[in-house]
Amino acid sequence: MQECPLSTAVMLQRAWQLCGKWCRWSSPFIHLLTLTVVTFGVLAPLICHRFLHSYFYLRRWHLNPMSREFLERNQQEGQDALHYFEKMQMPNASEVSGSDTFQPLLLITIITVQRRNDFHYVLQVASHFHRLLQKCGARCQSHRMLLCNVESDPSSHQDVRLLSRLFPMVSHDRTGKNPDPSLNQFEKEKQDYVFCLEQSLLVYNPEYVLLVEDDAVPEEEIFSVLQHLFSARFSKPYLRDALYFKLYHPERLQRYFNPEPMRILEWLGLGMFLGPVLSCVYCWAAGRAGPSWCLVAFFALYSMALSELVGRHYGLELRRLHPALYNVVPASECCTPAMLFPAASAHRALGYLRGLRCRRGFAKDTALYSLLQGKGENAFVVEPNLVRHVGMYSSLRLNSDPKLL
Repeated sequence: MQECPLSTAVMLQRAWQLCGKWCRWSSPFIHLLTLTVVTFGVLAPLICHRFLHSYFYLRRWHLNPMSREFLERNQQEGQDALHYFEKMQMPNASEVSGSDTFQPLLLITIITVQRRNDFHYVLQVASHFHRLLQKCGARCQSHRMLLCNVESDPSSHQDVRLLSRLFPMVSHDRTGKNPDPSLNQFEKEKQDYVFCLEQSLLVYNPEYVLLVEDDAVPEEEIFSVLQHLFSARFSKPYLRDALYFKLYHPERLQRYFNPEPMRILEWLGLGMFLGPVLSCVYCWAAGRAGPSWCLVAFFALYSMALSELVGRHYGLELRRLHPALYNVVPASECCTPAMLFPAASAHRALGYLRGLRCRRGFAKDTALYSLLQGKGENAFVVEPNLVRHVGMYSSLRLNSDPKLL
């Protein structure tokens, strides 16, 4: 019974020694704890508090002013696009209507409907594509543009009247027809989409159709990336028969923490790559021997957590360094600002969509996605995005005070 106090004292002494060993400044435990606290408690919040798609984004502070700033800038870009076309020497109507007879490699079809006149969304999209085609030069000689006006009264779309002097145009004219009382806005949007895709194939018979909504502004590198995809990637068997390729996915839905297996695998792969690399850097900086498995595991979890909290979207931007770095992965449901259809797949999509009726909760993007399982089709998304979605005023959902999130 007299040994108990001695045993307790020995245990306390050993615990104190262990604590002293772990709590010394030279201890890896203190190093990694300090790194974690400084990274996630100080540096990342300070650096990323204005990153719109980061967990560190201070929504209450920044969302309203950033939304107003975006609207003001976009309104000015609309005015710039208007001046771009007003100053341009337009060809006469016969030159425009006399479309080329050869089969283009890519037809860019801009689907447009009348919206807020002061933003000139379709002019922004058309001016960017026109400028990029001019810049691309000989490499894009086989590309053409087509306007698809789906306004119920086509003549009321003022911006299209200006563009029709430069680009060929088709219109989904419903004037003079008895309105269908059962036609909801989501079904109308799907029918307009089917019309524009069908007309694109009939008018030009291209190898690829890029259906672009009138608020999807192309990125500077879109044609160099598409050229790489056409020549090097789309010939692969698993991509050759895809139903469509999405060129845009909302940034807020690009996080790793999603119910998409490919994202999880990518996230784990990032940790498996950076874990050993960062642990080796730490051992070199601390003057220690080679890294242990515990150290590798810590840095793997550290890098995975940091990449998710800062935002996967910002890591994807590094892929813009070269077209070969762009990723082509299985597509998810939302959304349709820019969709690339191979010609054969476009015919299949038309047949499928005609047999579906859209409604609230089952819009055209959901309808297209439902075909992947229902019809055994495949579809893919290109990452990072090749267009920017600038339309904060929707043609489907009225909102007098739109926000970026």
